[in-house]
Amino acid sequence: MPHEAVRREPRRSRQPGPNAPVYVISVAAELTGLHPQTLRQYDRAGLVSPGRTGGGGRRYSLNDIEALRVVAELTSAGIGLEGVRRILELENQVAALRARNTELSAQARELRSALESAVSALAERRPNLPVIRPRGTVHPLGRPFQPPFGPPGG
Repeated sequence: MPHEAVRREPRRSRQPGPNAPVYVISVAAELTGLHPQTLRQYDRAGLVSPGRTGGGGRRYSLNDIEALRVVAELTSAGIGLEGVRRILELENQVAALRARNTELSAQARELRSALESAVSALAERRPNLPVIRPRGTVHPLGRPFQPPFGPPGG
């Protein structure tokens, strides 16, 4: 009986995502140019929150490494740790607000489009309806618009 060749899928290298805590403190220190004790200090100050192993060892992600670089840049510019914490907090708020603004803008576009479609559909069904203007707007002939039925409650 001949031996058939088994075809295997090539192994895909699975790279960790940017939030995966994979770097031990010595590697994180080397990648950031900071001393391991400085990384511990930033962790205690709450400026970064590395993952932890079962034994309590710190594991840093790529995002943690980038945050450490930002903290180092700000502190080297003379900003204290409390100032750095506030700057990072405000930057996170700005990013969240920008994301929310994008969502709301998209929602407003969708609603505007739906409204235009509804108005267009209504106009097609009832092409002879008069244009309704809010009280106090100018009549096409220059006179203030007065509804034919009088003031409300009168």
